[in-house]
Amino acid sequence: MEFMVIAIIILYLFSTTGYVIYLLAQKDYQQKAAFYLLLAGFTLHCIAMGYEYACYYAHITRTMPVHNLHDTLSVASWSIAGVFLLLRYKFRLKILGVFAASLSATVMIISNWLPDVPVEVNTAFNSLWVVVHVVFIFIGEASMALAFATGLLYLVQEHAIKTKKRGFFYKRLPSLDLLDATGYVCIVVGFSMLTIGLILGIVYAKLISGNFWSWTLKEVFSGITWIVYAGLIHQRFTVGWRGRRAAIMAIIGFKSDRSHVVL
Repeated sequence: MEFMVIAIIILYLFSTTGYVIYLLAQKDYQQKAAFYLLLAGFTLHCIAMGYEYACYYAHITRTMPVHNLHDTLSVASWSIAGVFLLLRYKFRLKILGVFAASLSATVMIISNWLPDVPVEVNTAFNSLWVVVHVVFIFIGEASMALAFATGLLYLVQEHAIKTKKRGFFYKRLPSLDLLDATGYVCIVVGFSMLTIGLILGIVYAKLISGNFWSWTLKEVFSGITWIVYAGLIHQRFTVGWRGRRAAIMAIIGFKSDRSHVVL
């Protein structure tokens, strides 16, 4: 299993290197190589997670392997890579791979450094319901992370256009319209996934404890994050919030989301 983890990290790092080279040189074959390296790393990551789940969690706890920081970061890395690969086919936003690959690699390296200390799992979490909840939450978090990155790219490109300093980033970043559309889709997908995940968590909490809401810090920040993103989507539909405002809100929403912790 350790060999697979090292191989995943190496593939993610090679992908990151490829995307950085593409950022500098802008040769299409470079981003293609980086893309396929990331795809290979993600595929191996899927196999590793499936093996770990099948050999231990499915038979003992029947939950996702997210009961310590080591496992949680591994799933987070997997989620970021997977969501980017899907977005890559939809929008062809190649440059976003610099963020996705480097973040997946960094998170996976930190995960590997941390001790994989067994944690006694609350029997209340021994449910496939919790597995589905966790999957939706992580996909939502990964989508919001990419929305955050897209928002930053939008602000950088907008600044280059407004100041007419058409330097390094202006030539390498896509149009504002493409960045805006990509960021919006990331937010809609992320918001939908988080909403479903939160509903599943709330309903399951009611089933096992008798309370829908306990006002814990985790639940409060989850609620705040949901309201921020709901407000952004509402404003986009009603008053046409786009561009700079949407990018800033995506960044703010992601920062507030850092206090969210998976059930």
